[in-house]
Amino acid sequence: MNNKSLCQLLFLMLGLSLFLCNCDTKTPDAKVESKTEIKSPSDVIPFLKEWTITLGDGSNIKKLENYQNKDFFYHTNDGEDWIVYKTPNSGGTTPNSSNTRTELHHQADWVPETGGRLTGTLKVQHVSTTGDARVAASYSVVVGQIHSGEGHKNEPLKIFYKKFPSHTKGSLFWNYEINPAGDNSKRWDYSTAVWGHDMSVVGTSPTSYPEEPKDGIALGEEFSYTIDVKDGIMQLTFSREGYETKKFTKSLVTSEYTSSSDIPEQVSTLYATLGRDGIEPPNAYAGELQFFKQGAYNQTNGKNPDDNLVWSTGSQTYNGDLKKQYANGSYTEVSFKKGTVEIYK
Repeated sequence: MNNKSLCQLLFLMLGLSLFLCNCDTKTPDAKVESKTEIKSPSDVIPFLKEWTITLGDGSNIKKLENYQNKDFFYHTNDGEDWIVYKTPNSGGTTPNSSNTRTELHHQADWVPETGGRLTGTLKVQHVSTTGDARVAASYSVVVGQIHSGEGHKNEPLKIFYKKFPSHTKGSLFWNYEINPAGDNSKRWDYSTAVWGHDMSVVGTSPTSYPEEPKDGIALGEEFSYTIDVKDGIMQLTFSREGYETKKFTKSLVTSEYTSSSDIPEQVSTLYATLGRDGIEPPNAYAGELQFFKQGAYNQTNGKNPDDNLVWSTGSQTYNGDLKKQYANGSYTEVSFKKGTVEIYK
């Protein structure tokens, strides 16, 4: 074999070697592992950028985009995405309340003459299992509010869910709090049932419960509400699967309670021990700044019921120990999957 042929052979062998080496080292494309994204509450309901929140430890968070807190405010998924608001019976409180809350505060004020609209689709997962059955606020949570930002800073609307411990179904009701002339210590709430009982239906002893409501709402059962205020008139709409939609109308600028004779019997009975018999100016909340609130405003506390049979529930608080409260049913938990807010011009 001459030198030329030898060189050609070596060249062919080198090329074949490189080809085989390249084939041997070639590997299949790597599989890309997909990971489920953990969402924050602001991914569930984007309107959170318009709100701040007070948590169950009393802290206030001003920016809620991509924020969550494992103890009080977080995302969960049970086949659908939800925002969880969780609040112990005892924790940090705001200056005007002795009850804990994990609750949104909308940043835009409005007056009843212009108004606004708030909606929510939710389910109540838990309410405190301890309390005094004689006390109207026991075993309850507020899941939506209109709150006044000036004057007495009262609440023309609170939407409650309440369930007695031995019952399967609880009650949904809404309260109107008067805006008294003069001394605010005479204020009271008038309660209207949506499904189940109103707030005034209580037990005859600390451990005896009234009859369970036949049309009540169970824990974990979904329902929706709409609060719509325009031209001084508040319109409330409540809906749930399998039941007729309920609607209510209440003026926020013309009072129904301008004299002692206007005080409803429900109020006279419920607040009898407190001596609250205030009346309201004819224009009620007219011209007064308001804002929306939404979440879980726990209505149970460790205060002595003998001092106040409307609001002091005597619930177990474990000296404020968060873990013990959560482990022993001394908390409230509410989940929202939808919500919208609009302020009218």
